[in-house]
Amino acid sequence: MTDWGFSMFKISEFSRLSRVSLKTLRFYDQISILKPADIDKETGYRFYAAEQLVTLNRILMYKDLGFTLQQIQQLLHEEMSLEQLQGIFRQKEREMEQLLEEEQARLNRIKERLLWIEQKGYVEQEVVFKRVEAQKVVSFRAEGTVEEIPMFFDRLAHYAGKQQRGMLSPIVLWKESERDETAFEMEIGYVLKQDIPLPSASDMLEIRMLPEEPMMATLVQRVEPFVPSTACIDLARWIERNQYRIKKDQPGRENYLQSPHGGDTYVEVQIPIESP
Repeated sequence: MTDWGFSMFKISEFSRLSRVSLKTLRFYDQISILKPADIDKETGYRFYAAEQLVTLNRILMYKDLGFTLQQIQQLLHEEMSLEQLQGIFRQKEREMEQLLEEEQARLNRIKERLLWIEQKGYVEQEVVFKRVEAQKVVSFRAEGTVEEIPMFFDRLAHYAGKQQRGMLSPIVLWKESERDETAFEMEIGYVLKQDIPLPSASDMLEIRMLPEEPMMATLVQRVEPFVPSTACIDLARWIERNQYRIKKDQPGRENYLQSPHGGDTYVEVQIPIESP
């Protein structure tokens, strides 16, 4: 073993001094974030120098601040200017602030759910945030009431004819009508699973790509025959209570989902939102 001329500790002693487990020290050695000062060639024992306690404490400090091991390795082993070091810490500061905002929003949703349970006596339907990818749809535009949606889908089936084999789930896009307070401007369509030619018998249909929406508030409800769905109203109220903003000039969406085993049909209401 090399004679270093200063205090050396076996890994077990170094573990007791630093209060870091043997398993962690061996892992740090494996990923080269803190290697032993020396290894006895005959016994394979790892030895650490007293000054390595300072390095280990820096590693623990960086971990406590939320840095990854890869980032810590960079901080320890790369020569950085003061400006570079400040940049890394400012980036971590921004990440932590964003995390705090997300956790605060999650805490607010938990409080909202608890309040709902206390007032209503049951669990409110789950609202989920999701990114919705761009989708190709075939559709036609109409203006009418919610009660007319089944009739509109009958009209869509008539327009599409045999081309329905290339279509997936029904979809409705809607926004409030500027001319009639009791009606909606709607787009009635199907999501396409493959490209299809437009039926020659109808000039009502169009094929277009719905844009990606980075932040949708969504709510799923079972469709009950002869019972009006409250999903849109429930979701809009939830958005208002939680102080999100509905994106202007972006229609809401309803996706109708048939159970793969037949029977119940569900509707997923999607409303594009922005952070408060």
